[in-house]
Amino acid sequence: MTLDDDARDAAIEHFTARLRFETDPSDVAAARAAGERFVILDVRSQASWEAGHIPGALHIPRADLDARLHEIPEGLDIVVHCWGPACNAATKAALMLSRHGRRVQEMIGGYEYWAREGLQIETAAGRTRLPIDPLTSPPQPPAPPVPPHH
Repeated sequence: MTLDDDARDAAIEHFTARLRFETDPSDVAAARAAGERFVILDVRSQASWEAGHIPGALHIPRADLDARLHEIPEGLDIVVHCWGPACNAATKAALMLSRHGRRVQEMIGGYEYWAREGLQIETAAGRTRLPIDPLTSPPQPPAPPVPPHH
């Protein structure tokens, strides 16, 4: 089945808008690795932040965001996230930031998928990576064996 012209145009507009305003953990990690500058804004609760967060992220709980908007550096794009797919705090925060004229993308999957993809996280104990969840990322090839020392 093919789309008629109106449906095709609507689909293109829809998916273009999604890609403009949404990103995912892999793309955020790749952008950071490429040296792109932006703010990763974590809008989860204090307890969630303390359980683990993305290194270098700025933490402002969504309920405090309007009062603390001045803490977000001007001139940088914002990537906002909350806990995971079942949390809409990032969507609410992105809407509020947009109303203030800030350029923002929502990181779909949130912290949950960042961690499940084996990307670096930070806790009170330091920085670490969780094992990659095979349902979220392609399997990684096994490391080559280490030759024995003679």
